[in-house]
Amino acid sequence: MSNSMHNTGFIFLITLVATIGGFLFGYDSGVINGTVDGLRTAFHSNSMGTGFNVASMLLGCAAGAFIAGRAADTFGRRSILIISAIFFCITSLGSGIAHGSIEFIVYRLIGGFAVGAASVLAPAYISEIAPARVRGRLSSVQQIAIIAGLFFSFLSNYLIAFKAGGSMHDFALGFQAWRWMFWMELIPSVVFFFALLAIPESPRYLVATNKRDKALAVLNRLMGSGAEAKYNEIRQSLASDHHRPALRDLLGPNGIRPIVWLGIGLATFQQLVGINVVFYYGAVLWQSAGFSESNALLINVISSALSICSCLVATAIIDKVGRKPMLLIGSVGMALTLGTLAVVFATAASGASGTLALGAGAGTIALICANLYVMFFNFSWGPVMWVMLGEMFPNQIRGSGLAVSGLAQWLSNFAITMTFPMMLSGIGLGGAYAIYTVFAVISFFFVFKFSHETKGKELEAMEG
Repeated sequence: MSNSMHNTGFIFLITLVATIGGFLFGYDSGVINGTVDGLRTAFHSNSMGTGFNVASMLLGCAAGAFIAGRAADTFGRRSILIISAIFFCITSLGSGIAHGSIEFIVYRLIGGFAVGAASVLAPAYISEIAPARVRGRLSSVQQIAIIAGLFFSFLSNYLIAFKAGGSMHDFALGFQAWRWMFWMELIPSVVFFFALLAIPESPRYLVATNKRDKALAVLNRLMGSGAEAKYNEIRQSLASDHHRPALRDLLGPNGIRPIVWLGIGLATFQQLVGINVVFYYGAVLWQSAGFSESNALLINVISSALSICSCLVATAIIDKVGRKPMLLIGSVGMALTLGTLAVVFATAASGASGTLALGAGAGTIALICANLYVMFFNFSWGPVMWVMLGEMFPNQIRGSGLAVSGLAQWLSNFAITMTFPMMLSGIGLGGAYAIYTVFAVISFFFVFKFSHETKGKELEAMEG
């Protein structure tokens, strides 16, 4: 949208609604952490079964991101977000009702589909209704919402378990605490559903599907004067034969378009630097480094707070500094902090039980570096990758580009989550962090060589 747009309050309201999807993305990812013991006991599952109960959602996310990205070109961004809101309701209700692993996994896969859809469509939808001058700022609110969702799921789990006396004890109405942990997600899911009914469809989708009157009505609400000119500008940016966006549009004269490979690369590197190891195994990591359980949980809360602060800084400066410089700074910062952690963990002695025994000095260095690493990630690759995926594809291929990139992102997430426990027993914590360090270094050169700046550019000017 051009600088003539003036309905800022309406655009901000739409952004807040869309980012409830990000909040639920974070909440659904985090809620599982407090329920692992309850699941293991209730379903009599072994460690492999419990691991798949936890990781199964990520496969649903991969499918959800791919299918939603494609379906959004056929049915609309808002319509698919509404379906994801219904799926969030189903997964929160069903996961708490489940009485066996198979039933539970089905509900978690449904939740994964919702998370995958929200992860790619919320930033894309925001980028398609936001003015170019503040598009990065509004799109990066998504990452703040994701971390807020994680934080509130941790807080909700903690309060429910505290009140019940443990995740396996009854909390209310004769149901165990771990079931209520899932049911609490119903509240934001229902809010998301009804809030989506009050916002318009993306004008760029309406133009792409030849719904001229509806597109002009939405553009008028968003920007007032200039709606007709913007409609024509969007229309000219689409395929010359005006066919509906399709997966085949990702192919250029020489095979897959370079912009698609860039999207896949950005999405994959965001996971290969190991961020979800910190999210999913944080408490385990700090206990192995010699901290008590209560201190380990406190460190997780502190890390969440630092993450939100870093995201706020990113949101404040992304439209001034630009996307590419922030990614490069993040890669350097993550490489240095991960490298230090790799050295600290590789040179640490082992305790009596085989766990790491960090001395006071090494423990402090590890704690500082881990939190700096989280801050660098949430200043750069955390929010900026989603902002770029939402805006960098030309209008004709945005849905398909997001489908393929989102699939790559969630499959990478699944790979990192499943391989970390194996690496832990094989090459140790030092070896695992050394691998993440190498990926952080490669990510710097990948961005430096292949990425181009999208700051302040109209979506209609995106090339590739």
